[in-house]
Amino acid sequence: MTWEPGHDDPLFILAMDHRSSFAKTLFGVRDDNPDPAQRAAMEAAKRLIFAGLREAQPQLPYGRAGVLVDEQSGQAVIDEARKLRDTITLAVPIEASGHDWFTPQWGTWWLEHVEKISPDYAKVLVRDNPDFDPGDRAQQLDLLAAVSRQLQQIGVPLLYELLVPATGAQLAAAGNDPDRYDLEVRPSLVVRVIADNQARGVEPRLWKVEGLETVDACAQVAEQARSRERTADLIVLGRDAPQDRLNHWLEVASQVPAFVGFAIGRSIWEDPVRDFEASAKDDAAAAAARRTIAQRYLGFVDRWRR
Repeated sequence: MTWEPGHDDPLFILAMDHRSSFAKTLFGVRDDNPDPAQRAAMEAAKRLIFAGLREAQPQLPYGRAGVLVDEQSGQAVIDEARKLRDTITLAVPIEASGHDWFTPQWGTWWLEHVEKISPDYAKVLVRDNPDFDPGDRAQQLDLLAAVSRQLQQIGVPLLYELLVPATGAQLAAAGNDPDRYDLEVRPSLVVRVIADNQARGVEPRLWKVEGLETVDACAQVAEQARSRERTADLIVLGRDAPQDRLNHWLEVASQVPAFVGFAIGRSIWEDPVRDFEASAKDDAAAAAARRTIAQRYLGFVDRWRR
């Protein structure tokens, strides 16, 4: 990878690495076992989403487009994106979908998959909280440290997607108000989790973090991510939040130099894909879906302050 994002040259990722939730919510798949028709429909939907990104790409006022996509339903997108490496950044997930604790998708063969694809980033999705079970946390951190080391050895940067869900006690302390938890409690927990990862030797190139409500909170998280002269940057994840909430998160994060873009998925493409699946699935419906995806993606780009 020769191009790297910066605050004034951001990376705007369209995330579509959703697997179990994608299959169940939009295609009625049961037990994560799609039949041939469902599998074909999911693969076509991911091609459609990528076509929406391709429609938006020439209209980017600055920065660079990226795509985060899985092998299971998105191999065709991976193949196309690899041909466009000069203009589109490719990231692939390596975690198994639907697990509470980080588990490599391909078991001990996960690194071979990364080497074969040779993406610009390999992504892990991690749920963590300092108050989770210490033994489970330690096991997860050790596994993530091993992943980080092995990716460094093959020269593929780590993209670390961090979710910090509240414990029951933490939510109760915030008056059982999720918004208050996000504002008052979560920022310090994110800092602590990042520090714990760093102490174990986990060194992402990009931290993909849930949106934060204030510039001060973004600055605190960024300070930890870049502690001890680290060069890590951060991007904002979408969390399927409402548009106005996402707009706020982007406007806040873009005021902190260490934040260099976003990775947003369902908030952009879920409704257009659902509408397309309920339509005649003709050329007009596909064009409408591509146009809506492009417009929503560019709408979030417009919220980034240079």
